[in-house]
Amino acid sequence: MARKAATTPSKNGRLEEALATLVTNQALLVAQNTRTDDRFARMEERFARTDERSARMDERMALAQAESARRFAGIENELGEIRAILRAHQQILEALPEAIRQKIGFESR
Repeated sequence: MARKAATTPSKNGRLEEALATLVTNQALLVAQNTRTDDRFARMEERFARTDERSARMDERMALAQAESARRFAGIENELGEIRAILRAHQQILEALPEAIRQKIGFESR
């Protein structure tokens, strides 16, 4: 029995040491988890801000595209008007020699 009593304190000492190590490691793990949670929270805030900026940029881009489309349509309309004017001027210029002949009394060919 004496032998059993001699080994028991040694086993208890190792058990207490193992429990102390376990408690220390658990405390370290909890601290690490807290830091990780904080880091993720900051990342989520950053992502939320990035999403907000992206949404604002999308809105500005949509407005710019709508403005570009409106301006392009106006340019297309003006270009159509310019083409019509040029056609009319071309017809006038093509008819001009004959009009001058008639005006000065030459017969047309």
